[in-house]
Amino acid sequence: MKKDILLVTLNSSYPHSSFGLRYLYANLKDLQPRAEILEYTIARNPRDIAESLLKKNPKIIGFGVYIWNADESLEVVSLIKRISPETLVILGGPEVSHESESQTICQLADYTVKGEADFIFYELCSSILIQNQLPEKKIITGSLPEIKDIQLPYKYYSDEDIKNRVIYVEVSRGCPYRCEYCLSSLDKSVRSFELPKFISEMQTLLDRGARQFKFIDRTFNLSPTTCTQILQFFLDRIELGLFLHFEMVPDRLPTEIRDLIKKFPAGSLQFEIGIQTWNPDVARLVSRRNDLVKVKDNFEFLAAETGVHTHADLIAGLPGEDIQSFARGFDILSKLAPDEIQVGILKRLKGAPIARHDKEWEMVYAAQPPFQILRTKSMDFLTLQKMNRFAKYWDLYANSGNFKYLVTYLKERANERNDQSFFWEFFEFSEYLSDRHSQHFGISLSTLFESAVAYLVESLRLDESFSKELLIKDYRAIGKIDLPKFFRTNQSDKNAELTKGSEGSHVPKRQQRHLAKSETV
Repeated sequence: MKKDILLVTLNSSYPHSSFGLRYLYANLKDLQPRAEILEYTIARNPRDIAESLLKKNPKIIGFGVYIWNADESLEVVSLIKRISPETLVILGGPEVSHESESQTICQLADYTVKGEADFIFYELCSSILIQNQLPEKKIITGSLPEIKDIQLPYKYYSDEDIKNRVIYVEVSRGCPYRCEYCLSSLDKSVRSFELPKFISEMQTLLDRGARQFKFIDRTFNLSPTTCTQILQFFLDRIELGLFLHFEMVPDRLPTEIRDLIKKFPAGSLQFEIGIQTWNPDVARLVSRRNDLVKVKDNFEFLAAETGVHTHADLIAGLPGEDIQSFARGFDILSKLAPDEIQVGILKRLKGAPIARHDKEWEMVYAAQPPFQILRTKSMDFLTLQKMNRFAKYWDLYANSGNFKYLVTYLKERANERNDQSFFWEFFEFSEYLSDRHSQHFGISLSTLFESAVAYLVESLRLDESFSKELLIKDYRAIGKIDLPKFFRTNQSDKNAELTKGSEGSHVPKRQQRHLAKSETV
């Protein structure tokens, strides 16, 4: 059946699903039968995407545009408007909600909807298709939708989505904080969906087989009452083998939340905890509020008394922070033992207030998405290039969970340094890897192991047999059996044990590898 409206986006990869498109579809009212959701990935050839869309001969194509798909979306939209100028293109999403008039993709498109489009998109399509009226303004901004009137999108996750993709959910929108690097700083308030209705939708998803839920609320634990009710709902059904991801405020873990999360099985909860900087002066500069004493206490509690998988965020390149300051923050955080530290490089999100620091702190960003910082007054270009590589190799070696023995050894070596800095210990490793590899992407797991052995032997001057035995432990721990040639040694590795996730577990493999740290490290 021909559809007049195509709701389209390019996801970063197949496992990701578009939450925004499902909201638009859920709120199309009488136009819903005339609409269809189509999702592609950024790896797909833009011409193939344009062909796939135009073959359906739609009247309207709505594109969700984000920082990760901005370039690819521009190419697809450009093709569509060249080939079929009569097809109306409507844009929406964070990447086109600010500085819209100056963006090429907005100039090419027929309309751009700024902000939350749950209702505006329907009104625009209705005006075009029902009333036969084309709005005069290309850039359309409306008031925030009344959140209790928004139709929830969860029934529009297909059975295939539930089986193979990330299921995104939210119980609230908005953020009360004003962190200048984040678009949520523009929010006026936090608005919450009706909790009984939300929980009913979660039960329906569970009944359909959903076992992994990723909450996109910016501050899930902002309201202890709401937080505990949702946690209790899932705890009562935890025997299903659930995995739940939440973004948490770092310094808000009151007793009622602590008592609940201690009851969850190890690995069933993942907390994303945004630290961003441990430098109080930098935090004040970008309006980031954290009670660092409480943050430390909360991390120590999570590590000692719960099985929560913790994912902590730091940002390199903030105004006023140099590499020495970043290193100190990294070392403090690493001692608090989060399972992963995500080292991000500052990006200039369109509309984010951090732009006010551009002149004073000489902030220079890349001109193309994802608009990463290139240099600042306190971090020059060469330093930020090194931080980019540090972040990449940290993710491949430490965050992956594939090299627990190696990372533990490097951490122990750091304690013997004069500066006792784990950051600088790993930084030296990342510099070696940068020299060894001409490119820093697409490196195979086998090559990562081989490079680690080479570093221990060539750079640290360690015994070759010791170095190989250390890495063989990691190799065996992730379930590898046949040793590559570079691992050949006369020493026995009979003590190395395989680490397997429990059968039927819905904990992602990456998190499973971190679960075994207390047993294998």
